[in-house]
Amino acid sequence: MHDPLLFRDILFLLLAAIIAVPLFQALRIPAVLGYLVAGMALGPHTPGPVVDLEMPQILAEFGVVFLLFAIGLELPLSRLQAMRRYIFGLGLMQVFFTSAIIGAIGYGFGLTPEAAIVTGGMLAFSSTATVLKLLVERGETVARFGRISVAVLIFQDLAVVPLLTLLPLLAGESTSIPYALGLAGVKAVAAILVIMLLGRFVVRPAYRFVASANSPEVFTAANLFVLLAIGWLTAEAGMSMALGAFLAGMLLADTPYRHQVEADIEPFRGLLLGLFFMTVGMTLDLPAMADRADMILLVTVSLLAGKSTLLFLLCRLSGLGLATSLRIGLLLAQGGEFAFVLIGKATALKVMDGETGLLLSSSVALSMAVTPLIGTAAQRLAQAIEARRGAETFGVEADGRTGHVLIAGYGRVGAAVARLLAAHDVPFLALDLEPQRVARARQHGLPVYYGDASQEVVLRVAGIERARAAVITLNRPERAERAVEAIRRAAPDLPIVARAHDLGQRGILSAAGATAVVPETIEASLHMAALVLRKAGIDPQTVDRNLQAYRDGNYEALMELETKGKEAAGAD
Repeated sequence: MHDPLLFRDILFLLLAAIIAVPLFQALRIPAVLGYLVAGMALGPHTPGPVVDLEMPQILAEFGVVFLLFAIGLELPLSRLQAMRRYIFGLGLMQVFFTSAIIGAIGYGFGLTPEAAIVTGGMLAFSSTATVLKLLVERGETVARFGRISVAVLIFQDLAVVPLLTLLPLLAGESTSIPYALGLAGVKAVAAILVIMLLGRFVVRPAYRFVASANSPEVFTAANLFVLLAIGWLTAEAGMSMALGAFLAGMLLADTPYRHQVEADIEPFRGLLLGLFFMTVGMTLDLPAMADRADMILLVTVSLLAGKSTLLFLLCRLSGLGLATSLRIGLLLAQGGEFAFVLIGKATALKVMDGETGLLLSSSVALSMAVTPLIGTAAQRLAQAIEARRGAETFGVEADGRTGHVLIAGYGRVGAAVARLLAAHDVPFLALDLEPQRVARARQHGLPVYYGDASQEVVLRVAGIERARAAVITLNRPERAERAVEAIRRAAPDLPIVARAHDLGQRGILSAAGATAVVPETIEASLHMAALVLRKAGIDPQTVDRNLQAYRDGNYEALMELETKGKEAAGAD
């Protein structure tokens, strides 16, 4: 018989998340803090039900693995190259100087060298989830300061990987820190080379075979296998499973399947990562936090003030304007969700004591909680500066993913639309579920990816919120309808031009939210009729005028003829 206590614990975990997370989001507080509070409510340090930590902790470890995999998927080499100035310039300087200064301060206050390194590294990171949520909500992801902020976050995400790899080495007895750093670097480079070779000669051909089966569940199974298998290999080699997951993500980032892969792992990542933050919350000792409230507040204020000041100065040294530098500095001043990951691992490995871990995790949580307020203040300050000094450049920085046209379906119609867009220098991005078709397009350097345009997660990854229009050319009516509905939900104001087989499907797509629908059989008939009439000697202008009258009337006259024809056939 199954253990009833296990089911009870699962129900409590789900119920706490269902209550806390929507409540926090309604209050515009990051969902991460909602999970932390839900976990604290079920921990041993608060009154009420207590959940056994062992079971959720095992699953929560996979949340970090899935998060690193998703970050790797977002970092194709092309993107790293396009943003290299800010990623490897400003991002590198921010992480290096922030880590060095905070680490030195921690060492001066009595931390061991190992703990000082980990503390400096973890507090150098900002909250990717919180910052991106604010930028998306305000439509500022394509603003200049928004894109530079994202570039800094990308380098921070990259820097997490060596720090996670370094932790077990720092925990070893009589370990030389320079030796540990060098060994971590050598292992990481070796792992990257091996995995990239495996990816080129094994994984990519295997994905083509799996995608050709056109089975969503098999494709999802392949994603999970690659993620866990590469993670297991790196763990067996003495490195972290998270490093393997990150490399697996980068491995697939430059393939035409990455949009669909990201959509498939999104539910696993969200659920398991939420569970991870709940397990962190369960370990937080509220009475101890209350006893040290003054120290927690002092560390939080010092972190926000010092980190924002340093980043502001680095931005100015990089040649950015006053308002831009101010917004970036304040927006990235908080601690990040990876601090909880690193604190948990550092305390488990005895690199950091539990009291220091509690102080740092409490301060990071508080800094994340006040980020929306700081973001609003930064916006107002920047606007005031602009009003006095003149507007700075906050425009869109085109990278092929802004102001593009999203094409759903890259068959004969989709390819024709893409060729015409390219001829007029209009960027496009196409999604298709036929792997051979995608592979052929990719061989010609075209931005065509394997993905289901009816999934909102795929659409978001493809930049639907930054697109100028969408074109639906799918030849299956049910898929076309689902794609129109998904795009309309994801981008309510986006123009959608859809292809329909006939007048009946035209009505369905219009009702689903299409801005304009072209019924191809009717249009083909009109073109054929026009050719016949011109050959018969009818004035071309008269022919064009008559055809336009049918279109202006939404083909209603043709629908009446079709209805009468069906009625006559029925009478016969």
